[in-house]
Amino acid sequence: MEMEYRRLGNSGLYVSALSFGSWVTFANQVDTAASTEMMATAYDHGVNFFDNAEVYADGQSEEIMGRSLMDLGWSRDTYAVSSKVFWGGKKTMQRGLNRKHIFDACHAALKRLRVDYLDLYFCHRPDIHTPIEETVRAMSDLVSQGKIMYWGTSEWSAAQIAEAHGSARELSLVPPTMEQPEYNLLNRERVEAEYGPLYQRFGLGTTIWSPLASGILSGKYSVGIPEDSRMNLEGFEWLRKKVDSDSGRADVAKAQQLKGLADEMGVSLVHLAIAWCLKNPNVSTVILGASRHSQLLENLGAIEVLSKINDEVVERIETIMQNKPRQVIDLR
Repeated sequence: MEMEYRRLGNSGLYVSALSFGSWVTFANQVDTAASTEMMATAYDHGVNFFDNAEVYADGQSEEIMGRSLMDLGWSRDTYAVSSKVFWGGKKTMQRGLNRKHIFDACHAALKRLRVDYLDLYFCHRPDIHTPIEETVRAMSDLVSQGKIMYWGTSEWSAAQIAEAHGSARELSLVPPTMEQPEYNLLNRERVEAEYGPLYQRFGLGTTIWSPLASGILSGKYSVGIPEDSRMNLEGFEWLRKKVDSDSGRADVAKAQQLKGLADEMGVSLVHLAIAWCLKNPNVSTVILGASRHSQLLENLGAIEVLSKINDEVVERIETIMQNKPRQVIDLR
């Protein structure tokens, strides 16, 4: 099955259903050759969106991706690249969504990624210390200047996204196009319920991350935490605590039940979990992370399983998970 392409919300931009993210891939390695190989593999499999952020590896992730883009020499009109702004450094003016940091971070990302413009630019978290009007105006101005094509949010509440749209409408500015939330079989509430009114009201696009719930839905933690797991790396202690808890062990148990279903279907648990995310029509693209080339190849194969996620399979998944959201928030 060839790569599928989906509209990014109500924009005219079509992104690949599976995209490539650098958070896991480049966070703990600075091997340009390895990153170039993985990016080339993703591109050859139809991926046209490559995700990044200023905070990933303190900017090194963008440096690595920029060198890879230069080495690969792809035509700029064949791929989209993103960055995110919020955590740029430890000093006061290097953080947040104030106008100065948004502009400084954008210019720094352009330099590191070696591109003339960013296709997508995300506000990485909401900033309670900056007026929403200031953030919306700064992002809209970057669009007007041609430095970014589309702007969006990441892990914002539905109410905050609606407020940004309201400010943009009131001030005749460019509104956000997309949101980048976590979404997987273990984390469904926000994408399936909270954002419900936003899809029709604003045409919200979603570039979802962590489709495997930080590896829990890969099945690799069924017999404990492997020695080569990123949970053992500096900076990922939070992930170890997430798995090594009562709720984490319950999630691992559910993953084992899902694996039984995947085995019956003749597919891998990884493919089943990623394809389930793709089944949601409000998902514009699923961002894949991989620490190894072989892992990326495996994840890309999920597109082949999408057609197997029929109503019967969905119902069996619901029986196992028992976590389908019920309430939809009304933002009127």
